[in-house]
Amino acid sequence: MRGIVLYLLLINLLAFAVMKSDKRRAKKGLWRIPEKNLFLLAALGGSLGGIAGMRLFHHKTKHKKFTIGFPCILLLQCVLILWLWKHIIQGTL
Repeated sequence: MRGIVLYLLLINLLAFAVMKSDKRRAKKGLWRIPEKNLFLLAALGGSLGGIAGMRLFHHKTKHKKFTIGFPCILLLQCVLILWLWKHIIQGTL
């Protein structure tokens, strides 16, 4: 359990930092981080960090696929966690 919590903390910090980096790159006109990589970080558990970075840095907030996509990924992850938790407690998994 401790390992899972550490993983989620690190992946969310990484997603947050990548959103900050991409925003900085956008302002400077530099090479950008591909959107598929941003979504991959969210899908791997960094959706909360991605949302926080998106809001704090005002990055990708005009793109519906991010403003809707990241929260949908987070919602699906929460449902999965609750489902797993329920089945682990019941011993049916």
